[in-house]
Amino acid sequence: MKILLSGGGTGGHVYPALALMRRIQELNPTAEFLYVGTEKGLEKRIVKEYGIPFASVEIKGFKRSLSLDTVKTIRMFISSIKQAKKIVKNFQPDIVIGTGGYVCAPIVYAASKLGVPSIIHEQNSVAGITNKFLARYVTKIAICFEEVRNDFTKYPEKVCFTGNPRAQEVSTVQKNAALEEYNLDSEKPTVLIFGGSRGAKKINDAFVEALPLLANKDYQVLIATGDIHFEKIQSQLTKIKNEKFNVSVVSYIPNMPEVFSTVSLVVSRSGATTLAELTALGLPSVLIPSPYVTNDHQTKNAESLVNKNAAKLINESELTGEKLVQILDDLMLNPNMRQEMARNAKKMGMPDASDRIIEVINKIVKK
Repeated sequence: MKILLSGGGTGGHVYPALALMRRIQELNPTAEFLYVGTEKGLEKRIVKEYGIPFASVEIKGFKRSLSLDTVKTIRMFISSIKQAKKIVKNFQPDIVIGTGGYVCAPIVYAASKLGVPSIIHEQNSVAGITNKFLARYVTKIAICFEEVRNDFTKYPEKVCFTGNPRAQEVSTVQKNAALEEYNLDSEKPTVLIFGGSRGAKKINDAFVEALPLLANKDYQVLIATGDIHFEKIQSQLTKIKNEKFNVSVVSYIPNMPEVFSTVSLVVSRSGATTLAELTALGLPSVLIPSPYVTNDHQTKNAESLVNKNAAKLINESELTGEKLVQILDDLMLNPNMRQEMARNAKKMGMPDASDRIIEVINKIVKK
């Protein structure tokens, strides 16, 4: 089987595609893959690390306001469809799968026009503009939140609930001593704080405010700041002299699933892939949705967990160091509350997400 994957812009669009690919390879070692992204996108670096053949199209996202730049973007989109058709014809895939981001638009659209079956995977509780556009052309629409069905009411027969492939990939990760490499005790209750691969300034600022209040706590803290914020926060930490100050500051955590399996509580944004990982492992969380995303979809993602008592929510506009420590104390000093949240999160996990998508693929390809 030959499978063309496309998704980019953020790791949240790339990692599910790679998780699905790895599961397909486990079941079908002879499967062939081609990944299509942009030359400047995060996806190129990530995908090439896995040694997957990579092809690119030139495209950028549409802006919501009409301008001269919008006209240029339309011309680029038309050109990218020609590029995409050439890629599809050369690779001759059995199916094309788009996991989000504007790069999916030309490649999935081209597949449709060439009669190649396709699937789009919508990870969020609110559909992105690209997937809304592609919905009429694709064979199936895989979703992770039941709420997003409302965005595809014109095509109910196409929608299938599968979950996020990243959930299945991390669900088997076992607790280990991953915290030791961050100079922390893997047996001690631990809070992990991060704001995505690039960090989040507001979360980092709140952490800096919270530093004096975190001294002498019975729990420890690991924070991933993102590269551009790391030196500032590290310098703040070195000013505090206290033997019981159990905090580790790093710029990036490459082995996130292993760290997830070891910590007691996660404080993070509420991107779809992060939530898939948290629910797969049954982790309680404090979610701080990014206010800078389309249609405020991270808030709606977070509410899906909060409504089931699997997470707590803090709006970024209300986030302070004092409020952060208050909610950390409430949860870290109340293991029963954390355990209940963990159980509720686990119930939401999709440990067979990739297998569900593979079942859809097999039905489509066999037709």
